[in-house]
Amino acid sequence: MDLKSKIREIQDFPQKGINFKDITPLLLDHEAFRYALQQMIHHFKNRKIDVIASAESRGFIIGSVLAYELKAGFVPLRKPGKLPYKTINQEFEKEYGKDSFEMHEDAIKPGDNVLIVDDVLATGGTAKAAANLVEKLGGRIASFVFLVELGFLKGREKISGYEIFSLMNFDK
Repeated sequence: MDLKSKIREIQDFPQKGINFKDITPLLLDHEAFRYALQQMIHHFKNRKIDVIASAESRGFIIGSVLAYELKAGFVPLRKPGKLPYKTINQEFEKEYGKDSFEMHEDAIKPGDNVLIVDDVLATGGTAKAAANLVEKLGGRIASFVFLVELGFLKGREKISGYEIFSLMNFDK
């Protein structure tokens, strides 16, 4: 199935000069969405995954399904102030500014095998921040999984020491 044809490009979003890869047409197409999820599940079905850590907010859409199918726990990586319990924080650079994530301080147990899930790998800042949070709590990164990789932004380089699985790669 040609999943790339289901990704819409929006010029100058969220700011001028950024060409945003919009996954919502893929999500709307139940066959394409199901196919994409099945490919990810198949890739990891024989791996020991204890926890899925997933980035707010589109990452939750994919991560929660993978957690269910892989029989793993789900850990949301949220913007500051959104989680009710004690948290740890990690700042990071995005393609168009700074941001940060928080995670509950008891979300990952030492030795947990963690699959980090997000919709898009762009500059790698979000992914590296997620890895830092998991590792602060003693978790082991089993792999990263992305629906879309923007290869031209070289985000893979920031997380080059880890296994990375992406369904689609856009070179420009």
